[in-house]
Order: sequence, then structure tokens, then C-alpha cells
Amino acid sequence: MSKSNFTRRGLLKTGTVVTGAGLALPTIFTSRASAYTNEPTGDTVTFGFNVPQSGPYADEGADELRAFELAVEHLNGEGDGGMMSTFSSKALDGTGILGKKVAYVTGDTQTKSDVARASAQSMIQKDGAVMISGGSSSGVAVAVQGLCQEAGVIFMAALTHSNDTTGKDKKANGFRHFFNAYMSGQALAPVLGKAYGTDRQAYHLTADYTWGWTQQASIAAATEALGWKTVNNVLTPLAETDFSSYIAPVLNSGADVLVLNHYGANMVNSLTQAVQFGLRDKMVNGKQFEIVVPLYSELMAKGAGANIKGVYGSMNWNWKLEDAGTKAFVQSFGTKYGFPPSNAAQTCYAQTMLYADAVARAGSFEPCAVVAALEGFDFDGLGNGPTSYRAADHQCFKDVLVMKGKDEPTDEFDTLDIVEITPRAQVEYEPDNPMFAGGDLGQCNNGA
Repeated sequence: MSKSNFTRRGLLKTGTVVTGAGLALPTIFTSRASAYTNEPTGDTVTFGFNVPQSGPYADEGADELRAFELAVEHLNGEGDGGMMSTFSSKALDGTGILGKKVAYVTGDTQTKSDVARASAQSMIQKDGAVMISGGSSSGVAVAVQGLCQEAGVIFMAALTHSNDTTGKDKKANGFRHFFNAYMSGQALAPVLGKAYGTDRQAYHLTADYTWGWTQQASIAAATEALGWKTVNNVLTPLAETDFSSYIAPVLNSGADVLVLNHYGANMVNSLTQAVQFGLRDKMVNGKQFEIVVPLYSELMAKGAGANIKGVYGSMNWNWKLEDAGTKAFVQSFGTKYGFPPSNAAQTCYAQTMLYADAVARAGSFEPCAVVAALEGFDFDGLGNGPTSYRAADHQCFKDVLVMKGKDEPTDEFDTLDIVEITPRAQVEYEPDNPMFAGGDLGQCNNGA
């Protein structure tokens, strides 16, 4: 990938742009026992933000990048500080990290694993990034997490919902703040049972990659435990834009619920086309036909418009929460960009803050020191209530939101209602849960 695919930015209190001339290239030190890949030697430290700026998840990627930029501003002492004022840890003070200002580089993953891995590799090898974050695809997250493990840098996963990210593909250098597919199933199923009953026939359309597979398995298991039956599960290509040929067979399947295991533009298109086919107007098996979207985002709801009215789904976070951290973040983000943040933006901001805080608490950018600071870390004030980074698999555990498409939205950002805040205890699981079986966290890698 050519150098022109990336932008390099550093945000200082003076607003000065940091150029490549003052930043260290990756260095492997042999003279010091504490050496590690890309140890910062100048007055800046570089983060790599690897997001989908094109492809089916580009809307999420754009909002992620906004949040990353805001986090860097706050770390460097610009703006109102956002969640630093509500974060339970007080290791950050807005003067950078360990005396160094934060700079960053960006790349376009195109929602393709090979492209994402190549751009992350360029950030590490050419730009000296000590931490990589970003992504809106679990396929991308798994690929980049593996690369970071090999290279000896920290990966702070952004929007990745597949069970595999902290399951069979977990890595010691990787951490996930976002919730996962199993949690969606555990939060959603009881709500669906109350709303639609326990005698339902479900037809699944599923994105054909790691996230779709584990999302479908999770929601099917959770609803089948209620008494639902899974009529069919049809895989759809990630690059698909026209789902008409996949939706037509649903009409004669005997199903009375359509579960759309799709995300981003895929979900907007498949839901819109399902409504156009008249599915929600039909009575099947003596019941009103329903549609479920297991993983929601505000950006998807905005894109789907009126089609999401009454449709249930789950979310990691929502800007309407009333806690102090959420209010602080929404205020900062809204002031800078003019609209509320998505849950993808929130997790990117939180991951950047959590990494910076771990470095500050560890007193070092050394990857293994950061891993030790994050493992088993309990925190609050970042928008999801009391949260823990479990040491066994580097998965965050916190409350999960169940959402419903709003019947009477007041504007394009007021499209979803929080119908339940599912307590953390209801979505927790043991590390050896069968849906997370396989893989080995392994040992942290300093890279040198």
C-alpha cells in the first residue's frame, strides 16, 4: 500500500502539525534488556488508527476516526478533557503520556482483512506506531490482532463483535472493550421471548465471516433455549448490496421471524428490502411477522429510517445513557462535530483512553507492562458503568443495552429507545464456555 494511503497527524496544545521528520522509525534494541518494538525516543509517541474509510462499514469508520481524533486532543490537553474527568483512574492529566505528546497515523482497512493487515504493518514498520486500534469488522480485528501479537505492539480492538476475537483467536497483546455476540444473545433472548412469545420459527440471514457465524450461533442458541426453532440459516457475502434473492425464500419458509445477522450498510439494505417485500405486514402461523437485528448501531438506524420502527436489537452503548461519563463524552463529541456519537465512536474513544491510562499506570510503553496494567483492571466512568478487563481472555464485562426502533423519532439521531439495561451478571460467562473454546491467549510479546 502506498504512503499516500495514510495521513500522519500530531495534535499539540499549540495546534502544530508534527511531521515525520521528528518521529522514530521502528527500532529493535539489542543493548538493553528492556528493549521493545518502537520504543518512543523523541518527544512524541505514535498511535495507529486503522478504520474502514470505504466499503460497507465506512460510516462506522468515519465516526471511529472522529472519536480517535477527539481522544488525542484530550490526551494532549486540548478541549474540555471529555471522560478524563469522569474516568475512575486519575493517571492521565492532559499533558500527553509520560511526557510525550500523542501523534497518530490513519489507514483505510476497506473492511478487508488483508488490506487492514497491510496498513497496520505499514503503521508499525514505517511510522513507529506503539499501539494499533480501529476496525468495524471482526475479520479485520482478528487479522490485525494476530499481526500486532507477532510484531510486539498492543492492539486495542475497536468495533469487533465476533466471539472469536476473545475466543479462539484471542491474543495476549490484544484487548476488546466492545461486547460480543454471546452477550447479545443473552441480553436479547429474554426480551424477545416476552415481546413475541416462546413459540417462534426463525429464519436467519447471516454475513459470511467470523462475526456473522458467531452472531447467528449465539442468537440461535439463546432463542432456541426459549423454545424458538431455527428454520434456516443462509449465508450472504459481505460485499452483497442486493438481498432480494435471499429475502424472497423467507416468504414460503414457514418462518414468522427474520433474524438479520448483518451490520452497517448490509443491514440497512437487507432490512429495507425485507420491509419492501412486505414481511412486516404479514401474518404467519397465526402471528405477526417480526424482524430482529441482533447488533444495532445509531448509524445503521439512521440509514434504515422508518424501517427500524419496533425492531429489537442490542448495543454496546448509547448516547442517551444518563451516567456522568456518557454525558461528558456526548458533550465533547457534540461540541466538536455537531451531532451525537455512535457506540462505535464511544468504544474507540474508551480504548484510546484505556491504553494511555495503562501506560501511565505502568510508567512505561513496554507492551508487556501495558498488558499487566490492563489485565484484571476494574474501572468506571467511561459510559458503561463498572467494567472489568478479564485477565483470562482480555474481554471487557459490563452491562449490555437492548434497543428498539423508535415509533416516533424526533430527528435523525433519535431513532432508538433503550428498553432494557441488561445487568452484567446476565451476560457473563466462564472462559471455557463452548462458544469461546479453542485458542490460547499465549504470552505478551515485546517484539524485540
